[in-house]
Amino acid sequence: MSTTNISIKTDSEIKTSAQQIFKALGLDMTSAVNLFLRQTVRMKGLPFVPSAKTDQPSKPAGLPFGRDCMKGKMWMADDFDAPLEDMKEYME
Repeated sequence: MSTTNISIKTDSEIKTSAQQIFKALGLDMTSAVNLFLRQTVRMKGLPFVPSAKTDQPSKPAGLPFGRDCMKGKMWMADDFDAPLEDMKEYME
């Protein structure tokens, strides 16, 4: 697999806040961005539903929300750790 660099601009406060969250999750910025990109490719779209700027998630019009919102759209891999193998090289 060949790699390439991505250069993005973002608000410095957003970057700092995101880095703190990623650190608490055991990720760095590169791993988190790669995780987002891989999930975007797998889902062939955004891996989340964008919501308004609030502390609470919003319910998109016409979409189910809550416990059953992903019913029939998610599944458990036979090997639970298999999806983590994609990120292994970035976590070391």
